[in-house]
Amino acid sequence: MPYFDSSAVTLILWAVIGYGLGSIPFGMVLARVMNLGNLRDIGSGNIGATNVLRTGNKTAAALTLVLDAAKGAVALLLARAMTGVEDAAQIAGLAAMLGHCYPVWLAFKGGKGVATFLGLLLALHWPIGVGACLAWLVGAALSRMSSMGALVAAASSTFLMMSLGRPDAIIMGILLTLLIFLRHRANIARIRAGTEPRIGSKSN
Repeated sequence: MPYFDSSAVTLILWAVIGYGLGSIPFGMVLARVMNLGNLRDIGSGNIGATNVLRTGNKTAAALTLVLDAAKGAVALLLARAMTGVEDAAQIAGLAAMLGHCYPVWLAFKGGKGVATFLGLLLALHWPIGVGACLAWLVGAALSRMSSMGALVAAASSTFLMMSLGRPDAIIMGILLTLLIFLRHRANIARIRAGTEPRIGSKSN
């Protein structure tokens, strides 16, 4: 039985909870705990797993990837379990994504949201999540650019929602896709200029 109803107050509550979970900067926390330095002074300065990997600590990078994906998934699944209302679950998940990208604790300068995005899709409906992960792999493998993989995964997500039985999530999917593209606007500019770093390169 749901613990909360589907009132506007409940939706706002889960938006706040989702944002709070999403805004936890696991990459920076792990870097500090594991004495890897300040991520803002390393590589691209980003708080995500890719930049954590630039510290040379693969364990920290893997943990960051898992935890960043999990915080979006947990927000969505917790709201779904506690309310039984899919709108609340989707709002919590979207808020978690916003929290990761624009965390209040870091002056709203967060990560690019790829891991959180994929975690959200896996929690929303696992076939969609798996499809998006495969799209990332194909995009990254063909271009040898992690950012291209993210853009391909984001662009495919709304199609996957429509084709795999979750048209009710299409608005969330569109908003997530737009957010991924917005957070990757510098990467898009470099891709167009032919200067985007390839996977395995030591460039920022």
